[in-house]
Order: sequence, then structure tokens, then C-alpha cells
Amino acid sequence: MVTTLLSDIGSLWAKYGTVYLTGIANTLILAVTATVIGCIIGFFCGILQTIPYDANDNILKRILLKLIRIIIRVYVEVFRGTPMILQAVFIYYGLPYFFGVSFKDIWTVSIIVVSINTGAYMAESVRGGIMSIDVGQFEGAKAIGMNHWQTMLYVVLPQTLRNIMPQIGNNYIINVKDTSVMFIIGFSDFFAVHKMVSGAVFKYFPSAFMEMAGYLCMTLLASFLLRKVEKKLKGKSNYELVGEDQLVMAAGTYSYPHDAGSPFDEVNKDYKGENK
Repeated sequence: MVTTLLSDIGSLWAKYGTVYLTGIANTLILAVTATVIGCIIGFFCGILQTIPYDANDNILKRILLKLIRIIIRVYVEVFRGTPMILQAVFIYYGLPYFFGVSFKDIWTVSIIVVSINTGAYMAESVRGGIMSIDVGQFEGAKAIGMNHWQTMLYVVLPQTLRNIMPQIGNNYIINVKDTSVMFIIGFSDFFAVHKMVSGAVFKYFPSAFMEMAGYLCMTLLASFLLRKVEKKLKGKSNYELVGEDQLVMAAGTYSYPHDAGSPFDEVNKDYKGENK
């Protein structure tokens, strides 16, 4: 059985190897592009959800911020609560149906769908990451004259990025696998190649075995690289704490000028051991 499986895999690779590699390349390009765009959407939504306001602020500001938060909440709940395959169908077939907007480029639709879906998940991750930063960070930035956007850009977001890096990596790995649903609108990813090849030669399991091995290699490589990035962001672990401030003289080494015969002479002699 194993010999037969290996023989079938070898024959499939010899005939369709280039097609499989093209599918892998399309999957990786779509996953990377959509993850980057989704992270940008998530960070933007996360920042908007954390803009502070109180009863003393202008009423227009309060209404606008509440409206923005409602819109973001609806966006997050809709795209987190529905399958990506149905989102692709709605955008690709629904928009032309309702509004007469047609998409001729499958790549554009696929990137839009996966990016928006990723952004919905990242919006909550970023919001949680921002809320996890100690409030003293915000107060310190405000004390030195930073506004909210400066505080976010220079103080909060760098720390948030480090904290949510595992979630970003998790979303990327999910996108590598979930791009397979884009075959429903005709996108030629790795899974679509499997459907095409298995339908042409009627060797479903050998092709599926190659697919599993390919996806596993892509996700394991991504996990390895992401751990390297996380380790880099954490900084060095072999640091030493400063035991003393080199700019401050140790106690007892100060020398104060005084007149001869001063009562301090006897004290200094006692300290130096001259009277012993």
C-alpha cells in the first residue's frame, strides 16, 4: 500500500508538479498580503475603539465616537460570525446582484475577502492588546504633553505589537489554510489545484496526501519564523541590572573644605582611623 501511494504521488508530481507549485505560491501570496492588510485594518479599528471621551467633551465628538464604535462592532460581529466562504459568495456574486458592481479580477476579490475577515479578528486582538497596557503608560505620555495619537504611535502600539505577535502569527497560519475556500469563486490556490488534479486523474487520496504535506510544511515554516520574530522582539535575556549609579559618589568619599582647627578635623581623623 505504501509503495502504491508513493508511486501515485511520484506520477502526480511528475505530471502536475509545476501546477502544485503555482498553487502553493498563490496561497502564500494571498495569505501574506491579506494578513498584512488585515493587521492594518485591525490596528486602525483598535485605535478608534480606544479613543477616550467623557461627559465634558464636545457632544459632536461623543456622538461621532459612539457611532464609530457601533459601526466597528457591527463589522466585527458580522465577519466573525459568518463563514468566509459565504462572505466570498456574497461579495463576488451579491454585489453585482444588488448594485451592478462586477469584479473581473479574482485576485482582487480574494484579497478583499480574506483581508476584511482577518481585520475583524485583529480588531478585537488589538483592542485587547491596547487595554492590557498599564494605565501609567498613558498617564506618563499625557504628562509630557503627548496627545492620544502620539501616545498610541510612540508608546502604546510598539508594546501592543509585541504582545499580540502570537495572534498575528495565528491569523496568518489560519489564512494559509482558509484561502482554500476561495476556490468557490475560482481562485487557483493550492486546494483548487488538488480539486482539479484529482478530478482529472481520479487519484483523490494521493493528491490529498500531497496537499496535507504541503499545508503542513507551510504552517510549520511560518511557526518557526514567527517564533524567531517573537524572540527578537523580546530582546536579550542575558542582561545585568546596574548595581550602583556610577554618577553618584559612594557615601563617605565626600570631602568638604574647612579651616584648620575645625571641630570636623577630629571627626575626619576618627573616620580615617588616624586617632587609633
